[in-house]
Amino acid sequence: MIRKVQEEDLLRLWELTRKEKDPEWKKWDAPYFEHHTMTYQEYVRNKDAVINRDDYWLIEVEGQVIGTVGYYWEHKPSKWLEMGIGIYDSNFWSGEFGTTALTLWINHLFNELAIVRVGYTTWSGNKQMVRVGEKLGMTMEARMRKCRYYNGEYYDSIRMGLLREEWEGWA
Repeated sequence: MIRKVQEEDLLRLWELTRKEKDPEWKKWDAPYFEHHTMTYQEYVRNKDAVINRDDYWLIEVEGQVIGTVGYYWEHKPSKWLEMGIGIYDSNFWSGEFGTTALTLWINHLFNELAIVRVGYTTWSGNKQMVRVGEKLGMTMEARMRKCRYYNGEYYDSIRMGLLREEWEGWA
């Protein structure tokens, strides 16, 4: 299931996202961007950035928080919304957890927001994320070639997108 973050989720969310300097998940989630750690006390001081927000929710499996989904406005006046997902617990990197969470999130976004498109950006090194988008009926709308440099190698930046009418025909 997906749900809003509550105060009692802070410790688990911090452990998953900000406690470790080089978490395993960061190798797949935009590793070319710097990862910032923080103490739990620092994290709690900034709790308003995550608690009870409309744009940042948890992914929970059998009562255990495993990741997050979120969205941001690329350009709000034109209702251009981008979304994201992070599955931080490697025990849940297979088994359709990401696909299921994104299905729930896309349904939520189309039901709650006056938008006609959702999309996300990933990189060619994260083949699983590209595959999830394809499984959900998304289209590769853009491929910027060799613009992500990581571990001495160039990768493409990939934008996946989905229109409301495509989703309604697929879901």
